[in-house]
Amino acid sequence: MKPPQLTRFRPPAPNRPKAARAAFCGPGLRRGAGGVAFAAPMDLHSDRLAPLPPERWDAATRRILGGTLAPVRALEGGAKRAEGGEGGGKGGPLNILRTLAHHPALLEPFLDFAAALALRGVLGRRESELLALRTAWNCASAFEWGHHVLYARAAGLSGEEIARVAAAPAAEEWEESERLLLCAADELHRNHTISDATWQGLRAHFNDAQLVEIPFVVGNYTMLSMLARSLDVPVEAGLPPLPKR
Repeated sequence: MKPPQLTRFRPPAPNRPKAARAAFCGPGLRRGAGGVAFAAPMDLHSDRLAPLPPERWDAATRRILGGTLAPVRALEGGAKRAEGGEGGGKGGPLNILRTLAHHPALLEPFLDFAAALALRGVLGRRESELLALRTAWNCASAFEWGHHVLYARAAGLSGEEIARVAAAPAAEEWEESERLLLCAADELHRNHTISDATWQGLRAHFNDAQLVEIPFVVGNYTMLSMLARSLDVPVEAGLPPLPKR
């Protein structure tokens, strides 16, 4: 008996009408220079999936979320968030982790991966936070921006430098290695790769393990930005707002 014939997926033809191209991108995208689609900030007001409340935590979830408190405090460097107790805010697990707790099979493996990047990474904390902040800005993620402003301050970035990440990533005030990191974050966001010119520049400042880590950091915070925005994760009170675009 002959095996069934499989129909290959064919992407939309490149010469489809302009109206069809716009519809294919969807309402959350707009086009920039060269016709490249990029995310436009969207206001979500629906509480699509609320963070899992403490009364629904089983023993394993309570243990896993409880284990995040000390590492987050370390990243914040003693910075204060609004009081919130077990259910969020200062002293409680982050809302994005309580949202991820709806998927128990992902929660602990993801936290192991995130801890490897944030706490055992080979990039310096300052370099990692530059990548995280620029990624949060590129993704228009108020949640990731607010938290990483705290982490960046703890890593030694000044308020002026944090503002410059959003406003002028190519400014002359940056050290060359830092300017290249911000360029890499932009290129990964825009093209999903690092250009040859930026790669050669990075090669002069970072070792092999650090070069591997750069796209991992950008990818991790892109993923978390997608989660925070798609699920409308509430931003904890008292965090710095995403700068206006």
